[in-house]
Amino acid sequence: MANDVALSVKDLKTFFYTERRLNRAVNGVSFEIKKGKTLCIVGESGCGKSVTASTIMQLLPTLSRIEEGEIVYHSDRGDIRIDQLERDGKQMRAIRGSEIAMIFQDPMTALNPVYTIGFQIGESLTYHTDLSRSQKRARIVELLKNMGIPLPEKRAGEFPHNYSGGMRQRAMIAMAMSCNPKILIADEPTTALDVTIQAQIFELMDTLKREHDTAIMLITHDMGVVAELADEVAVMYMGNIVEAGTVDDVLRRPRHPYTRALLDSIPVLGRGKNQKIQSIRGSTPDPYDRPVGCQFAPRCDYATDACKAMPDEENISDTHRIMCWNYEEIAARD
Repeated sequence: MANDVALSVKDLKTFFYTERRLNRAVNGVSFEIKKGKTLCIVGESGCGKSVTASTIMQLLPTLSRIEEGEIVYHSDRGDIRIDQLERDGKQMRAIRGSEIAMIFQDPMTALNPVYTIGFQIGESLTYHTDLSRSQKRARIVELLKNMGIPLPEKRAGEFPHNYSGGMRQRAMIAMAMSCNPKILIADEPTTALDVTIQAQIFELMDTLKREHDTAIMLITHDMGVVAELADEVAVMYMGNIVEAGTVDDVLRRPRHPYTRALLDSIPVLGRGKNQKIQSIRGSTPDPYDRPVGCQFAPRCDYATDACKAMPDEENISDTHRIMCWNYEEIAARD
């Protein structure tokens, strides 16, 4: 294993069981998160992005389990198989928050309304560090200041309801960054924030990556964010990674019809108001009643009889891989 890889996921399957029904939320996913790099996972809502993140953090709901595959955290102490650790066991709790941290999608539900922001950031420091009370206080103020929160000494003593949406999200990020994690998983960290705050938050994440060699896994459905921040991209659809590669491979030379459809649905700056924006026809299938074979086939313009069977993953180049029967035909049309 190359020593620049912080975490590797191999053939991961996470299934949900409800009322005698089975949802294959993550259905055989493989990727690596490298130190000092950003892996962006993109796809429509319900494609399995957040479930993948929750599986890595071992924060899955009761009626779900890892069916197959492995999650290996390449720590300084050696390789740790996260998928084999007890969900709330001592070892997992020691890793979660200090070495692998997560920024959750909705700060209003992730923050506890009855505790101050300072107390909630301090909890992580108490559990994972040996800082004294005064050092902890200084660190909390420093984190809030770094997040661009004004009057950090005063704001540390305030509750989540005293913060605006953007400030709550920044407090969440301060909590995630408090122990300088080796891996940061950000689940749509800028949802519902205005663009200036978005830019500040991405700048903070970029600083963490540069200064601490942090590996970042960023979940988003904003292709503009991907183009700006990603080193590598994985496109997810219905629990599978359908295309993955460097940001150049996936955005400049997309070979999967779904990746192309995502890119065609985004307005391009400078093309004016008459540009044609294509929506992806149809809708995401019911996860409990999936199509046979390729999951994207019912919405795909390139679908053939071969698509009635699930395609294998193929490597187009050293960095670019795809799950599609007709990718060569798509390439030939360029």
